[in-house]
Amino acid sequence: MNLPDGLIADVDAWHPHPRAFLTISGAHLYGFPSRDSDIDLRGLHVQPLREAISLEPGRDTHSRMWFRDGIEVDVVTHDVAKYCRLLLRCSGEILEQLTSPLVVETSPLHAELLSLLPSLVCTGYARHYFGFSRGQWNEFGKEDRLKPLLYTFRTLLTGIHLMRAGEVETNLTRLAAEYGPSYLPSLIEAKLNSEHGGTPADLLDRARFTSDFEALTARLESERDASSLPDAPSCKDALNALVVRTRLAANQ
Repeated sequence: MNLPDGLIADVDAWHPHPRAFLTISGAHLYGFPSRDSDIDLRGLHVQPLREAISLEPGRDTHSRMWFRDGIEVDVVTHDVAKYCRLLLRCSGEILEQLTSPLVVETSPLHAELLSLLPSLVCTGYARHYFGFSRGQWNEFGKEDRLKPLLYTFRTLLTGIHLMRAGEVETNLTRLAAEYGPSYLPSLIEAKLNSEHGGTPADLLDRARFTSDFEALTARLESERDASSLPDAPSCKDALNALVVRTRLAANQ
């Protein structure tokens, strides 16, 4: 996707630390952006050593929201140590940001983290997809809004595919083609016209949505149980070495 002119200059003027990468997340990554969708940028930064080891260390997360050319921009970056801790805790959100194919900025550190994916991906990530999908399903139940409904199915299908194939796939169109349900392309098309609208009346079928939500939740559980992936990441030592090396290099 094309970013608005001047957006990265905005980030540079505000962000206090060197960044290892920025990727695009949110609806653009999931394959169902609306015409008025905001731009979600996520990434990793490196605190200076002096700041990181201080009695009063600086913030390890920096975030800002603003408008550029009428489009809402949401930027969040985490320090390298926090980022690695979140990966070891099996944060699916962080894993998806790291592996996003929509890369705005990259670096050798980004490439090194990506090289550790085979020892990061594990069945522990299923917890994220169970929890996040349930939260979005509950949101959909309040007002029948289309966005949380799509997030519900996107999250479940991403989790199922991760457990089956050991790879991160977040694009709902591609996931729907392999796993269904068959009505997802119509819901995606409806989402293009409105970021926060309700589910169109001619597509709203609560009973079928509920049945599919329950079936896909059960499938995620069964795929997790049958998966050949390990139970937890096995790269803690490698990530620790990466953090220490990055800190020391930043101090030179």
